[in-house]
Amino acid sequence: MQLKISILIFLFYHGFSLSQSYFPPAHEPWTTKSPEEFGLKINALNKAIEFAKTNEFSGEHDLRVAILKGFAKEPYHQILGPTKKRGGPAGIILKNGYQIASWGDTHRVDMTFSVTKSYLSTIAGLAVDQGIIKTDDTTVNSIWDTTFDGAHNQQITWKHLLTQSSDWSGTLWGSHDWADRPPKKGSIDDWKNRNYHTPGTHFEYNDVRVNVLAYSLLQVWRKPLPQVLKEKIMDPIGATNTWRWYGYNNSWVELDGNYMQSVSGGGHSGGGIFVNTEDHARFGLLFLNEGNWNGTQLLSKSWIKKATSPSTAQSNYGYMWWLNKKGTVRYWEGIPENVYYAAGFGGNFIIIIPNESMVIVTRWLEPSQIGEFVEHVLKSIP
Repeated sequence: MQLKISILIFLFYHGFSLSQSYFPPAHEPWTTKSPEEFGLKINALNKAIEFAKTNEFSGEHDLRVAILKGFAKEPYHQILGPTKKRGGPAGIILKNGYQIASWGDTHRVDMTFSVTKSYLSTIAGLAVDQGIIKTDDTTVNSIWDTTFDGAHNQQITWKHLLTQSSDWSGTLWGSHDWADRPPKKGSIDDWKNRNYHTPGTHFEYNDVRVNVLAYSLLQVWRKPLPQVLKEKIMDPIGATNTWRWYGYNNSWVELDGNYMQSVSGGGHSGGGIFVNTEDHARFGLLFLNEGNWNGTQLLSKSWIKKATSPSTAQSNYGYMWWLNKKGTVRYWEGIPENVYYAAGFGGNFIIIIPNESMVIVTRWLEPSQIGEFVEHVLKSIP
């Protein structure tokens, strides 16, 4: 009895979770367990997997073509970074860190599009944890080139950029903010001459402004963001060396006498993070465990909480993580409201289900079917 108490005390003080005991070691096969070992219904889980396989993303396998078609309404849109032909449907389901299901080629490296945004916000979280920035600080205090010139842009804080509510105005890497996902109505002149929203009050999904965040973080870190991610997150969680994070052909800058690429926050114009399904799952597992990896706190719990809490301008959006909040357009009926996820073009998702200690990663699932897919997975729970 005394031994059990001692073990519990040790686990408590060293950040281990009793419900989340397994962290896959680097360079080793992921330990699997049968769903039945967790009391799950195998038939229901198999039905979910079959659903994912048969509801493949309807876009082309040549993602360069898919991107140009998907964003055809944007004036001046062009491919500025690398692309890669995609694979077929793939995914992993984790329970308590163990792999209980997988399908497709989980080792294949693919584009991940806007899932990259959740990795980018993590770079901001590391900067906050280390005291490099504060989310409520105006970015112009740190980025004193022309990026935040003007009365409007000078009001923008790091939090506004993270919640996509900055309404930053300008051009970056040849792309205009007003031309990125423009309104369905209006002319180019209307978009150019719009009235600005006070930063923090209006949500607008906009990759140019996300890339402003990436550029700004590069300025304060003073080294390439892929290097920061590798050293601080991906290596500690045992990710492979196959992932890449690209920017654009014209997004190179000189910092302290060295040329560095400012990476993009998605594959909207090419680039972004290219990664395999298992590395995505490791990243999701880190968040499920509130930033702790096998006893080491890589990200603070306070950051995880802020990143996955509703923002003022959009109740189902945190710091570049989507939240399953009732009454919002993306609400998944019947799914707990504390579920949150990273989402990218083409049906790329990392889904965190805290109540069940589960992580789900899907690749190339038709986006309109994701809610039903998650519902099928949860039906496997008695």
